[in-house]
Amino acid sequence: MRNNAGIKVFAPASVANLACGYDIMGLALEKPGDEIIARLSDAPGVRITKITGAKGRLPYEVHKNTGGYAAQKLLEFLERNDVGIELEIHKKMPFGSGLGSSAASAAAAVVAVNELLKRPLTKRELLPFAVLGEQIADGAIHADNVAPSLLGGIILVRDNATYDIQRVPFPKGLYVCVIYPHVEILTRESRGILSPEITLEQHVKQSGNLGSLIIGLLNSDFDLIRRSLQDIIIEPQRAKLIPSFYEVKNAALGQGALGCSISGGGPSIFAITDNSLVAERVGEAMQKIFHDKKIGSNLYVSKINSEGTKKL
Repeated sequence: MRNNAGIKVFAPASVANLACGYDIMGLALEKPGDEIIARLSDAPGVRITKITGAKGRLPYEVHKNTGGYAAQKLLEFLERNDVGIELEIHKKMPFGSGLGSSAASAAAAVVAVNELLKRPLTKRELLPFAVLGEQIADGAIHADNVAPSLLGGIILVRDNATYDIQRVPFPKGLYVCVIYPHVEILTRESRGILSPEITLEQHVKQSGNLGSLIIGLLNSDFDLIRRSLQDIIIEPQRAKLIPSFYEVKNAALGQGALGCSISGGGPSIFAITDNSLVAERVGEAMQKIFHDKKIGSNLYVSKINSEGTKKL
């Protein structure tokens, strides 16, 4: 039997959609995140030997676990069915928070396995396997959480089916505030309430916001970013799932946030600011709303994480 300490990997939380970029834009945070420890084993195949921080809610069966399934699909692609791998999954971020919890586990798993096998693939080449892992959690194929968690930065997904993604340059001064109220919303549920139809007017306005957001990020044009961080399609439908959403949003904008909207499927709410001082002020204002409503919450204030998943 092998006896080794294994490889520890950290994958960060992510904010998906970025208001006007539903299912096609996301960014990585510095914290929170998940950790996975991977070890080689004498018995072929992937096994999950330990899960912490999940309160018994994550399955040990590989084909039902986002990290386990992603690791298994990677081994199959590499035709390394002779290899045995044991995974420890340490959840250090909340479930159903809208912060890409399942995506972080999938990203960490594929990077850990790739490291154990002496990096046969680049990080970007690992993306399809991480996406397949996250699909187990919400039933949909989309890379707007997985790609930034894996690769870092701000990501634009041109096409989810072909994993055609692009990194979007952004101003160094950007900070992200995320408030996570202790209200759980599962991604499957938040997707289920969305209307499959939009009007031509909505399409035109949302396309204008998305294109202008990208130009604003490229040119460090904070005023254009402010005008573009608006979601006229998804946010109005999901806001009712989050207590006091519009109060929190107005508080953030009132303290100088460039924009504020729902992180992923919610209930977390994110705000983007142009410096750290404004970020702290915005975060305090957002959290005060929930405190006054006697709703517990966690506040995360972070630069945009440019590295993504990394070996510790």
